[in-house]
Amino acid sequence: MVKLRDVCHEIRSKNAGPFWVTFDIFFDGPGNFARYHDDPALSADSFARLYGAEAAMVKRIPVDDLSMIKISYPRTTPQGGMVERDMHSGQQYVPLLDAELAG
Repeated sequence: MVKLRDVCHEIRSKNAGPFWVTFDIFFDGPGNFARYHDDPALSADSFARLYGAEAAMVKRIPVDDLSMIKISYPRTTPQGGMVERDMHSGQQYVPLLDAELAG
């Protein structure tokens, strides 16, 4: 199976304010974007399972001109809370690297 990291030139995560995390998934070209941007591994349900979010709250925004998808979800706890392990959400993308795509 193809992994997400094999078809992207950049995958990053970051804060989208103190209550949201956002991912920018840049595919390595329009062909792979067209083939994989709607893959089940990148669905709201998959993000909900992987990050403990509510699927109905996951937002997916494909940006065709940039061959990328922006996916955001609300944090389970606000930024800077007592249990914070990644203040800027910069490491949240790591589990996505090995996401297997059905294509």
